[in-house]
Amino acid sequence: MHHSARTGHRSTVRATRRLAVVVPLVCALSALVSCTQQEEALTTPCGVVVDGSGSAAAVKEGFDSEAKLKDSLVEFLTGQKCGTVDFAPITRSSRSSSCRQRQVDLDPPHDANTDQKAQRAAARREAALAALAELKCARTQNGSDVWGALARIGETVAGDGPAPKLLVVSDFQQADPEFFLSRQDLSTESRRAKVIDTLVDKRGLPGIKGMDVFPVGLGMQYKAKPSEADDFESFWVEALEGRAKAHVDSRYRR
Repeated sequence: MHHSARTGHRSTVRATRRLAVVVPLVCALSALVSCTQQEEALTTPCGVVVDGSGSAAAVKEGFDSEAKLKDSLVEFLTGQKCGTVDFAPITRSSRSSSCRQRQVDLDPPHDANTDQKAQRAAARREAALAALAELKCARTQNGSDVWGALARIGETVAGDGPAPKLLVVSDFQQADPEFFLSRQDLSTESRRAKVIDTLVDKRGLPGIKGMDVFPVGLGMQYKAKPSEADDFESFWVEALEGRAKAHVDSRYRR
C-alpha cells in the first residue's frame, strides 16, 4: 500500500507527542531512575575556630570577629566544598573550654526528589548559627589561647578522608595564662624559632598536619605597624607550616 509523504509526517508527529507524554510519566513513577540533577557529593571535613577574646570585640582597637565570621563563613564552606563542619572556641583555655557546638552535616541524606541546593543552603545557615553560638559562649570566657584552639579543632575534625580545611577567625594574639606572645621578640627568624620552641615545649604541637589553615584577621592589631605585622605573620607561618606541618592560605583574609 502506498503512503503519501503527508501520512508519514503525521505518524512522526503523533509518535513525538506520545513520547513527550510518556517521558515525564516515567520520571514521575520510576523509583529506580533519578530525573532531577544530583549535585556533586561534598566530602571535605571542615573546622571553624572563633575568637572570643577582648581584642575580637567590635571596638576601634578590635578586629570584630563576629563581622568577619559573618563575612567569610559561607564563602569558606561553599568554596572548600565542606561536607561537615566542626567548631572550636578561642578562650583563656581553649582546649578544655565548655563552649561546644555539635557537628553540622552540610550534605544531608537525600533522595532523587530532594532539592539539594535548598537543602544545602539550609545546612549552611544552621552552621552559621552554630558558629555564632560558639562565639557568644567564647566571649563569656575571654582569653586568647589560639594554640589550644588549633589543638582542639585538630582533634575534632575527621582526618581519615580528604585533607581538612580550617577557617580561623582570630587576630592570632596568643595570650593565655601561661604564654603571652606580645612579650616575645619576633624580630628575626632565629628569635622566632626560639619562641616557637618555648611554645611547643610547654604545650606540644596541635594535630593539624596536612590540614589547610585559612586565617581571617591575622595580625590586625599591628595594622599601624607594618614591620611588626610582618614579623608576627612570619611567626605564625613558621609555627604552622614549619612545625605543625599544616598549610597556611590567606584567600579569606579580611
